[in-house]
Amino acid sequence: MHWLYLGIAVLFEIAFALGANATNGFTKLWPSVFTLVMAAGGIFFLSRALLTLDVGVGYAIWTGLGSVGIVLLGALIFKEKLGWRKLIGFGLVICGIIGLQLTGA
Repeated sequence: MHWLYLGIAVLFEIAFALGANATNGFTKLWPSVFTLVMAAGGIFFLSRALLTLDVGVGYAIWTGLGSVGIVLLGALIFKEKLGWRKLIGFGLVICGIIGLQLTGA
């Protein structure tokens, strides 16, 4: 169940970051409300996952997968550049996540 909670937390993390981009410095009400709700949801589900997972492993996976998702969606939604250096970085993040999972956490 902890992996499900962590997956949900990652989705909330991605939504939080994309929402923060739309708040215009928290000057727009509904994007700001959305962003705060997504942040709270991400932290809630992360805390549920950390009941079983080691905090270092859970947090690293949460931020790592969240970062990959945010950059990919940023490229799709906001037309941000996605060059070979970012792709290499994604590969390294994913290798790190696989390495953490192989620790038996």
